[in-house]
Amino acid sequence: MSTSVGLRRELRHRPTTAIVDLAAIRHNASALRAGPAALMAVVKADAYGHGAVPVARAAVEAGASHLGVALVEEGVELREGGLTVPILTLTEFPPGSEREALRAELTPTLYSRAGTQRLLAASADRRGPARAHVKVDTGMHRVGVAWEDAPAFIESVARDGIAVAGVWTHLASAEDPGDPFTDVQLERFRLVLDRLRAKGIDPGLVHAANSAGRLSRPGSWFDLVRVGLALYGVSPGNALDPAARELALRPALSLRSSVAFAKRLAAGESVSYGQTHRLERAATVATVPVGYADGYPRALSNRAHVLIGGRRRRVIGSVTMDQLLADCGENPVDVGDEVILLGRQGEEEITAAELAERTGTIAHEIVCRIGVRVPREYVGA
Repeated sequence: MSTSVGLRRELRHRPTTAIVDLAAIRHNASALRAGPAALMAVVKADAYGHGAVPVARAAVEAGASHLGVALVEEGVELREGGLTVPILTLTEFPPGSEREALRAELTPTLYSRAGTQRLLAASADRRGPARAHVKVDTGMHRVGVAWEDAPAFIESVARDGIAVAGVWTHLASAEDPGDPFTDVQLERFRLVLDRLRAKGIDPGLVHAANSAGRLSRPGSWFDLVRVGLALYGVSPGNALDPAARELALRPALSLRSSVAFAKRLAAGESVSYGQTHRLERAATVATVPVGYADGYPRALSNRAHVLIGGRRRRVIGSVTMDQLLADCGENPVDVGDEVILLGRQGEEEITAAELAERTGTIAHEIVCRIGVRVPREYVGA
């Protein structure tokens, strides 16, 4: 079964497509469940570019009990898509969004008095108390209530009449298993939990593990693990590759196209804008209809490979807005031949981690940046 979503797909003529394997999502979600800990599937940023609603459905089918999003709009989209499990927004509701968020039965994260007061005001005419998770800043220093102040803050939230449904923190460097700062963060977090329980305050669902924590730190699993990148079959870091392989995580997304044009060029000819590549020998050069407007990084110019005919072909010249060029050497290439930009073809594979390394970024960005004009097709439904 295959479906597609995107902008005006009835007009789709270009062969460039992102294939999302929902069977891989289900497999990964099942594999990432950590003992008795529940699983939160983080599907923010359109499920890291994979498609929020289809991915969320697949993850829930495989046992995810919670979903995580960054935006109220993302949570509302999931509700409109029929998802009924608890959905946590990983930040406070933005001012003015509280009533809509509560109507959609989204659960906010709290970490400020202002956010708490806005939630109380928005929930005043609702039956029963509003529910929220509280984020504790143990050293990431993005958002969260400082760990030293967290017990008093959580006590005040409960006293105000908000049901504390969970307490959580975020690990800053768990992708490096040898980094001692993760131990520092977990020690601070446990101190907060101990102080809450000493006061007779139930913290609800306790969670700290992101994908890296799930793969490397069993001591961070608590009641719930929040998995983002690993859900999509991508390791959060090279040091965690063995753990990802042990769970047999499967990449869920591949980026495919086909050869749109092929030409034979003589030695000494230059290609693309700026003439940044000059052929040292005669070669067949393939034009592929993918560019930086589709999210394929321009920084991969002269630095990456694509797969054609089961072999690696070097990307040559500048990646342009809509097209890139590949050096196929002496091998024959025909218009319509499949091109893999991300994924497997025969025995060869190009991973998000490889493309990230070549551009000096992280795998998260590679999959998230694939643009809306690239249709997503779903298999394994």
